[in-house]
Amino acid sequence: MANHKSAKKRARQTITRTARNKADRSEVRSAIKKIRAAISENNKEAAKELLPKTQGLLRKLAKKGVIKVKNASRITSRLHTQTNSL
Repeated sequence: MANHKSAKKRARQTITRTARNKADRSEVRSAIKKIRAAISENNKEAAKELLPKTQGLLRKLAKKGVIKVKNASRITSRLHTQTNSL
């Protein structure tokens, strides 16, 4: 365990940030599952409606460094391609 005051603060911050990142990552995974479900049901309207929200969440995670930027771009691109092919 940390002994210095600054190290204790860093440990507290890490716990807080880890929890926040975990929640954000879970939210993105749920959004991706919803849009993929809409795509598999051939529901173009629902997929088009969910796409901007999902893309925004992915960009937010990439900006914060929770996921890599190219990973977010790749997921977004694939979702766009699948949605447009309906």
